[in-house]
Amino acid sequence: MRKYHIITYGCQMNEHDSENIAGLLEAMGYEHADDPYKADVTVINTCSVRDNADKRFFGTLGQFKKIKKSRPDFVLCVCGCMPQQPRVVEEINKRFSWVDIVFGTQNIAEFPALLEERLKTGRRMRAIVDNNPDNSEADMKPVRMHRHKALVNITYGCNNFCTYCIVPYTRGREKSRMLSDVCDEIKRLAADGVVEVMLLGQNVDSYRDAAGNSFADLIKAVNEIDGIERIRFMTSHPKDISDEMIDCFRTCDKLCHNIHLPVQSGSDRILKRMNRHYDRESYLKIVEKLRKTAPDITISTDVIVGFPGETDEDFEQTLDIARKVEYDSAFTFIYSPREGTPAAKFEDQVPDEVCHERFDRLVDVMNEISLKKNQEYKGKTYEVIAEGISRNDDKVISGRTDGFKLVNFTSDRSPEQLMGRKVKVEITESKTFSLEGREVD
Repeated sequence: MRKYHIITYGCQMNEHDSENIAGLLEAMGYEHADDPYKADVTVINTCSVRDNADKRFFGTLGQFKKIKKSRPDFVLCVCGCMPQQPRVVEEINKRFSWVDIVFGTQNIAEFPALLEERLKTGRRMRAIVDNNPDNSEADMKPVRMHRHKALVNITYGCNNFCTYCIVPYTRGREKSRMLSDVCDEIKRLAADGVVEVMLLGQNVDSYRDAAGNSFADLIKAVNEIDGIERIRFMTSHPKDISDEMIDCFRTCDKLCHNIHLPVQSGSDRILKRMNRHYDRESYLKIVEKLRKTAPDITISTDVIVGFPGETDEDFEQTLDIARKVEYDSAFTFIYSPREGTPAAKFEDQVPDEVCHERFDRLVDVMNEISLKKNQEYKGKTYEVIAEGISRNDDKVISGRTDGFKLVNFTSDRSPEQLMGRKVKVEITESKTFSLEGREVD
C-alpha cells in the first residue's frame, strides 16, 4: 500500500487542514507512515506568521533533495500559508526543483486531482488562488488527531488587517459557514464518539452567517447537541467580543470556562499602530466582565514584544497589563517583520538586543504568574478528560481540565479504559506549565 506523511507547522487552522488532507489521501488508498522520508507522498503544511517558520520550512525542503534523487517516484508537496505569497512560490520554483506539487490554503479540495496529474504526467503542479472560494467541509472526511475531540472551522479568512499580520493575505477575506452546516457536522462528529469540539476561526467573535446568526447563537445551538460535553473556541478578538457571547459562559453548561484573548501590547499607542481597534481600558473591561460572569474562567493571551516604535514605557505598560490580568498562560513572541505587511515598512524597528532583553523580562513575569495561578489548584479535585499518554512517562496519563489546564495523572485503570472519558483527578503538584495528580473515586 502507498504511504503518506504530513508535516504540519503553525496553528490549529493548519492542523485541521492537515486532517482534511490526510482524509483525502486515505480516500485515495494511501496509508499513514511515521517516517516522512520513507513515505511515497510527503506533504509539508506551512505557516508564515513567524520568520523562524520560514527558515524551518526552507531547511526542511533542503533535506528532501537526496530522497528525491534516490527515489524519483517520491512525491514532495508543499501547501499552507507560505505558498499564498508569490515570492515563496518563486523561490521554490527557482531553488527547490524537487518539489512536485504546491497548493494554497484554498485549494485543498483540488489536491487529489493535482496528485493524480503529477503521477500520470510527471509535471510539476501548482495551484494557488486568492479569491477565497466557498469551502465545503461536508466534502471532507478528516483523519482526526484525536478520537474523542475535533477541530471544526466556523469561519475562513480574516478582515482585520493588523499591521504586523500576514494572515489576511494568505487565508483570504473572512467568510462564515452557515450555522446549520456547522451543527450538522458536529452532530456527525458526536455520533462518531466526539465529546469535545474546538470551534475555529481567525476571529470567531465576528462570526455572522448569511441568515444573520451570531457567534453567541452558534454556541447556544452547539450546546444543545447530544453527545457533546465540551465546547471550546479559538481565537477571540477583543474588538468584536459581545456581551451576549460573554453571557454564554453563564447560560451554556457545555461551554468551557476558558478563553484565549490576545492583547498583543499593553500600550494604547502601540495598539493603535498595530490597528487592533481597542485600547487597554476596553480590554480590561472585557476581562472584568468575563470574570464577573465566570469567576473560575482561565485566560490565555498572545503578546508581541519589540513592535516597531515600542519604547521602554510602552513595554512597561505591557508588563503592567500582564500583572493586572494575571494570565493563566501566554504565547510570547518577538516581533517578526512579514514582507507585504505595513509594519514591515515602519522605519523605527526595535534593535534585536532590546527585543530579546524585553522578551526575557516578559517571560519571567508571565511564568511567575502562571505558577502562582497553578498553585491554587493543589489539593483540589477537577474533572479531566483523558487525552493520551504523557510524553515523559508511559505510566502517566495526560488530559485537560475544563479551563484547559494540562494535567498529568496516575490511575489504577489502563489508558485504554480512560481515553476520551471524564476522570476525577486530585491535584498533588503544581508546575509552571502543567499540573500533576492522581485519579480519585
